[in-house]
Amino acid sequence: MPFPDAPILLVDDEEQTLISFEIAFNLEGFDNIITCHEPAKVMALVEAHAPELVVMDQLMPGITGEELLERIHSTHPDIPVIMVTGVNDVAQAVSCMRLGAFDYILKPVDITHLLNRVKKAVEARELRRENGRLRDQLLSGSIKHPEHFAPIVTRDPKMLSVFHYIEAIAQSSEPVLITGETGTGKELVAQATHAASGRQGQFVTVNVAGVDDNLFSDTLFGHLKGAFTGATANRPGMIEKAAGGTLFLDEIGDLTVASQVKLLRLTQDKEYCQLGSDQPRRSSARVVLATHKKLDALMRSGAFRNDLYYRISTHKIHLPPLRERPADLEPLLERFLQQAAEELGRPTPIPSPDLAKRLAAYEFPGNVRELRAMVFQAMSRCLDGKLTPDLFREYLGDTPEAIPAATGAGFAKDFNAWLLPRPDFPGLKDMDELLVAASLEKTHGNQAAAAKLLGISPPALCKRLKHATPVIPLTE
Repeated sequence: MPFPDAPILLVDDEEQTLISFEIAFNLEGFDNIITCHEPAKVMALVEAHAPELVVMDQLMPGITGEELLERIHSTHPDIPVIMVTGVNDVAQAVSCMRLGAFDYILKPVDITHLLNRVKKAVEARELRRENGRLRDQLLSGSIKHPEHFAPIVTRDPKMLSVFHYIEAIAQSSEPVLITGETGTGKELVAQATHAASGRQGQFVTVNVAGVDDNLFSDTLFGHLKGAFTGATANRPGMIEKAAGGTLFLDEIGDLTVASQVKLLRLTQDKEYCQLGSDQPRRSSARVVLATHKKLDALMRSGAFRNDLYYRISTHKIHLPPLRERPADLEPLLERFLQQAAEELGRPTPIPSPDLAKRLAAYEFPGNVRELRAMVFQAMSRCLDGKLTPDLFREYLGDTPEAIPAATGAGFAKDFNAWLLPRPDFPGLKDMDELLVAASLEKTHGNQAAAAKLLGISPPALCKRLKHATPVIPLTE
């Protein structure tokens, strides 16, 4: 797969200069190059190939580089042009920049400096394209290719926003970081990102949890014969297998700092070296990464490099936990029941009316993955074709139905019935303890459901219970 997608046009009336530039560009991984030593043919080449970038000498016979720059900028203002000149003239440099030049480089050319400026120009143009795609996608209000997201069951607006964002960044070659709790579907989202990109290469997954530095290098980069004891033949790494496709690195929060340094070079320069070789190779794979860990906390502790985080989070996707996606419970339950029925060779059972309510009151620490395990386990014990909450008791325990909000009419009626007849009006501390007691009574002692009713976290409720004094219940 050539890089970049559109060619880089090199223009100079000296053919030897063009040859040396092309060799240097190829060694850096830019293998889609067009050269031109006749200034009169430049505009025809620009029209025919719509180049990604033009690198052009300023002083040429017939038509000067400055004249060509003005023509290119007037007809194709989105194409960056880097001017190369042997004249150190500030006024001329200012004139070129005003005419739209991306940069202005003096001869003799420092090839490393030139290549760095070329990379910046390519990245800047890619960023402008991404911003345009993102704007168009958000304004369109619809998902263009829902088939890319078919494996992900959802009705949740947050998840649909994720789909919109994936389509907007689909054509980008920049890394994508997917965060979210365990079991939220990060790998499915990574697969959807690959599908939406239209890349022809493979989707290759590597779970790096618990992988030491040597195994990480060998797995990703591969090795040459004789690189270490036991290396009896050349072995390609996963990066090579993912050429032209997507490399998905799961659980990157577990990487050692040494491995993070190597990953930084891969994501920043798109280069790597096989074990046993000092010859850099260029990667054409897009890198998508995922973690359930809090990378900001890891950075503060020094366990995760700040520079790597900023490099891999060019595009960032956060997946909400299942407890924040109540609308997804019903369709997910239906999907998993169908899958379990097919696997067990049984008819799909009918869920009892109260099952969805009981599930809605559960926190799902394992998210969608846990729900699937719950359904499959319940199905294995469902013999009469009726799926009841009793089959989920191992997970749900005595969790009651989802509780109505504390501001509901029923709660206010009960509360007023207790409060109004009393001569000793309670203070704020008493009221706090009363609400805690009332919530526990209504949830039959289930602290997670009581906390949800009160609008506080379970740890906050636990703290209140430790310091609470007995109060008169509402049913008095």
